[in-house]
Amino acid sequence: MGRVPARIGKLSKRSKRMGLLGGSSGKDDKDEGAMDRAKGRIKEAGGALTGDKGKKREGRSDQRKGKAKQKKGDLKDLLS
Repeated sequence: MGRVPARIGKLSKRSKRMGLLGGSSGKDDKDEGAMDRAKGRIKEAGGALTGDKGKKREGRSDQRKGKAKQKKGDLKDLLS
């Protein structure tokens, strides 16, 4: 058979380096999660003030997403 193209080898090394939790650092995930949670609180409050139930739900969803990102960052810090 022939040689394996160099780019395939690079991709596998990169995917090993990134691991299961992605390539960014734990601090980046925690910061992004905090921003999502803050954005969610603002959306939820805006929805509550205007009576927009959809915006309130979207805000709560953003807060849950942010909390999950923060936990992912904590896990990355713990494993590294």
